[in-house]
Amino acid sequence: MTTIDAPRAPQTPAQRKKSRTNWEKWGWMYMRISGVVLVVLIFGHLFVNLVQGDGIKAVDWAFVAGKWASPFWRIWDGLMLWLALIHGGNGMRTLVNDYAHNQTINRVLKWGILLAVIILLILGTYTVTAFDPCPTDPSLSFCK
Repeated sequence: MTTIDAPRAPQTPAQRKKSRTNWEKWGWMYMRISGVVLVVLIFGHLFVNLVQGDGIKAVDWAFVAGKWASPFWRIWDGLMLWLALIHGGNGMRTLVNDYAHNQTINRVLKWGILLAVIILLILGTYTVTAFDPCPTDPSLSFCK
């Protein structure tokens, strides 16, 4: 028979030292805060890209280059990238914790998620920061 300590039961000094930071609580809080911020970022992104202009047919390389000529939109899209990837990775980690009961499989899946998130963050951040809107044709209207 397994017994579970009461939630507010006093902890031994070893237990207190072992877990000073409640990572699950901070992960839960991150999901709520980033979710609210992501709603604003995503709807702003969709409005500017699809509603304000000529719709989806206008979104091409020149549209992105013109938009990313402004640091504001690079920061907006970079923040959306970072929040969405970490939010999604944390959600996947939660699913793995809920459904992968084998400790080895659990660790492999969580390391895989972490690796995928890190690779995508590096590639996405590189794209947002290193993108040159005027690589060869300075006659483009947004390059002046």
